[in-house]
Amino acid sequence: MSAKPLKVLACGDVEGRFTQIFNRVSAIQKKSGPFDLLLCVGDFFGNNETEWQDYKSGKLKVPIATLILGATNDRQASYYTEDGQEMCENVTYLGKKGTYTESSGLQIAYLSGLESSSEEGDNSHFGRKDTTGLTLPVIADTKYKGVDILITSQWPKNVQKYASAIEGIEDGDQLGSEAVAEVARILQPRYHFAGLSGIFYERQPYRNHKVIAESSRHATRFIGLAKVGNKEKKKFLYAFNVVPLNKMESAELNKPPQDSTECPFPLSRFWSSNQIADTETQFFYNMSGKNKQGNKHKSDFKDGGDRKKQKKQPQATGPCWFCLGSPEVEKHLVVSVGTECYVALAKGGLVPEHVLILPIGHHQSTVSSPQDVRDEIDQYKSCLKKCFKDQGKGVVFFERNFRTQHLQIQVVPIGGSAIQEVKDTFMECAESESISLDEIPKHSDLKQIIPVGVPYFYAELPLGDKLLHRISKNFPLQFGREVLCESGVLNMPERADWKNCKISKEDETTMTADFKAMFKPYDFSLL
Repeated sequence: MSAKPLKVLACGDVEGRFTQIFNRVSAIQKKSGPFDLLLCVGDFFGNNETEWQDYKSGKLKVPIATLILGATNDRQASYYTEDGQEMCENVTYLGKKGTYTESSGLQIAYLSGLESSSEEGDNSHFGRKDTTGLTLPVIADTKYKGVDILITSQWPKNVQKYASAIEGIEDGDQLGSEAVAEVARILQPRYHFAGLSGIFYERQPYRNHKVIAESSRHATRFIGLAKVGNKEKKKFLYAFNVVPLNKMESAELNKPPQDSTECPFPLSRFWSSNQIADTETQFFYNMSGKNKQGNKHKSDFKDGGDRKKQKKQPQATGPCWFCLGSPEVEKHLVVSVGTECYVALAKGGLVPEHVLILPIGHHQSTVSSPQDVRDEIDQYKSCLKKCFKDQGKGVVFFERNFRTQHLQIQVVPIGGSAIQEVKDTFMECAESESISLDEIPKHSDLKQIIPVGVPYFYAELPLGDKLLHRISKNFPLQFGREVLCESGVLNMPERADWKNCKISKEDETTMTADFKAMFKPYDFSLL
């Protein structure tokens, strides 16, 4: 039996009509909600800088968690500074390309901007490298089932083939992007939303398999959305229910709709057998026979041989900044690599010794990670506690399983009276934010308390206290960091925003080397 469906809204080009769309969404929430998520495709910002500032400052509120795509022209590029950026409360910029996994398990692939003929693309265009970053891991994954939703700025080219004509368009063959069509063909989304064309078009579902020749797969529904507030009153807001595909039985997921057609997109001319074969090489995390300290890693050898035998780790379906095999990882920050996890210096850390414990493979949270990953997390925690204890410090570990794709355990050492006061500071800050922060038994197992898929904030404190909050909505993303910046702990409010703490790559490399040297006597991965 399937899980409870999520209620999702998809919206066409907002073009700066923020109050109009958010008022409409609020009305729908009261009448037919609650909805879990709003997805915005096409041009989000337009030219309405004044109205946007009201939302950015908090004067006006966004009523629902909202995910947006990136710039579609150079003028808008200044709004977007980094992937995963929280633009204002409840509005998150996904990035140029990638796959975002909701805490519910819903997978959303995204591709921002217009198609470029170049390899790299630019601020408002995606290039060949962006599309292959999405598709190459999928081609190499024999267990890939698809994604729930794909959102793109542009339509896919020839989407109307085998289907009803696009109303108001004389030559539909000239509409859309060939590269977007290829991404849709390979990712096989259950729903695909796009904007920019000023048209509403709901295509008949198309099959992602060849009838008789291939096993049945789920169908894709493409919906092109019009601009918000368009004079022709074309549909710009689309509501639907969806159960994440990883929570559905295969028979239910792959049941073909009665009106489904053939897939309109042919296998691309872009792919060659060599390209597909080469994708396997990107999935292994340690490219040499030695670890960063120059020592043979304990997992490098088997049965006394000299040949490296690596475990293949689970991979994200799109780019991930924290999967160690990903090209996006900043490897100059890596401190230690175990068999299942690694430790890295935190970017924009609160203190020089602020590090992260992360799984090597793609796991979203502690509770969704397998036992061997959780065991090695505990090993790293134990080693880090011993390391900092010898310096007269205690350690705060905290994790936020909310609006994040890859498990990150923040590790922040504190000293002096802060060790005694940090629990009270957490509780006081939680009360001021109307957050229900519960103390759980010191020897409890988080996995036995929180079901997989439930968003949460969890902290372990130096005296053994464990604090837990089940997130329902509007949780402050920097809560753990903000608490530690309070006067009773680190007393550095100016460092609450990690973006204000960035340093040069050269300084990061030096700090990483210093931490490695300090941690080396305690690092179990070197034994």
